[in-house]
Amino acid sequence: MHWRRASAHSSRACAGTGTVAASARPGLSVRSPRVSVPITGKVYLMGAGPGDPELLTMKAARVLREADVVLHDDLISREILALIPRTATLVSVGKRCGAARVTQEEINAMMLAYASSGRSVVRLKSGDPMLFGRAGEEIDALRSRGIEFEVVPGISAAFAAAAALETSLTDRRKAARVIFSTGHRAHGASEEQPTHVVYMPGSDYAPMVNRLLQEGFSADTPCAVVSAVSLESECVLRTTLGALPHSGQLPAPSILLVGEVLRQELLVETQHASSARWSVGQRLTSLLGTSVS
Repeated sequence: MHWRRASAHSSRACAGTGTVAASARPGLSVRSPRVSVPITGKVYLMGAGPGDPELLTMKAARVLREADVVLHDDLISREILALIPRTATLVSVGKRCGAARVTQEEINAMMLAYASSGRSVVRLKSGDPMLFGRAGEEIDALRSRGIEFEVVPGISAAFAAAAALETSLTDRRKAARVIFSTGHRAHGASEEQPTHVVYMPGSDYAPMVNRLLQEGFSADTPCAVVSAVSLESECVLRTTLGALPHSGQLPAPSILLVGEVLRQELLVETQHASSARWSVGQRLTSLLGTSVS
């Protein structure tokens, strides 16, 4: 089980963890050695929403206006792209109907190369980056190289469609669940247990856990409870489904996520990411017309 206070501005730990902030001994002066640290940039995995520029979040608009490089999908509207500074490098890396003009490996390589040169890089995706946006693969690549990144959510097309249809996706009289799936699957991908998200899981996790176990989830399936999502007081509890009922409860409002995607493993090794970057170096030069190093 692992607790995490998400806010970097507070030294307080989540309730029940017993974590105490370290303090320096009085009168003890420690001089840090001067070390040459390479300057690296930051990557934003950002959702542009379904298309209407008025559905772009305020944070997304601000980050776009401050970007040095934007790697964007094909479906991003012209109005949203107009927010990007003229001094920024703009690269279309999208694909339609499965026809990829730029491969995922090349996109990863571009993110790493631009960020390693100290730039603020935006990977701009339609909808929300964490839903069918290959964000997991890009996060693995960024983590493998120690590149700082941040995810900026966007409004997914499903929610915009529900608004257009004036139809609630949930109705306590008819539907307590929503299923998101895709018509496109990775070649050779196996049919795994889906990610399950539970809104308002309550303070007693046992009934929910028992139901999920009956539906086929194993007790060692990783899960996370997030309280006060996106706020300064945000707090995260990471554990397994079997251990969840015996874990401390987080205050409401909270949300529960269950699934193998939550397992904390880096799937892309540093050596693999480095070789991938250089193996597509010539193609990147031809795509961009210039070196990104």
